[in-house]
Amino acid sequence: MNRLFRLGGYFAGTVLVLFGAASMVIGTLGFLEVRDTIAREKITATPDAEELGVGLAPGEPIDTGAEAKAFANIIRTHALEATGGRTYSEMGRFLTETGEETNVESEAAIGENGRPVENGARNLWVTATALTTALNTAFMAERVALFSIVMGLALLLTGIGFFVLTRAALRPAGEPPAG
Repeated sequence: MNRLFRLGGYFAGTVLVLFGAASMVIGTLGFLEVRDTIAREKITATPDAEELGVGLAPGEPIDTGAEAKAFANIIRTHALEATGGRTYSEMGRFLTETGEETNVESEAAIGENGRPVENGARNLWVTATALTTALNTAFMAERVALFSIVMGLALLLTGIGFFVLTRAALRPAGEPPAG
């Protein structure tokens, strides 16, 4: 029975070490992929970045998850400025002949293409939302990669702990303690 427990301890330790190492490698590759993908877009902080207090300098390249999240805040601020502080859900879908907003298609002005005139400010929110979602997703992906690395380290250390405990607790009878 002692031999079975020893084999089980070594097996569990091996599995934990392998899963830990794999998790750390996958997390590191994911972390680097996120940073490469952000940098590939060649985004730089806007001239007003410093005064907006998001922790970016004007013209600074955006190449980390934290910087992507900060830049998403800049986009949101600019979208709010462009719409008079209103969000997507607070605006009408169309514009009337007098320039007022409406959600009723029959009240909308008709454009040159024969279709109702869309509210450009509301469409700006669609674009801003798409961009901020992508940037915030990059931030989250970088954090998930870091979590994978930390959990991999925890699994690795747990596996090593299994080896140590198995060796110490289940040594053959008559074998002196290691040390």
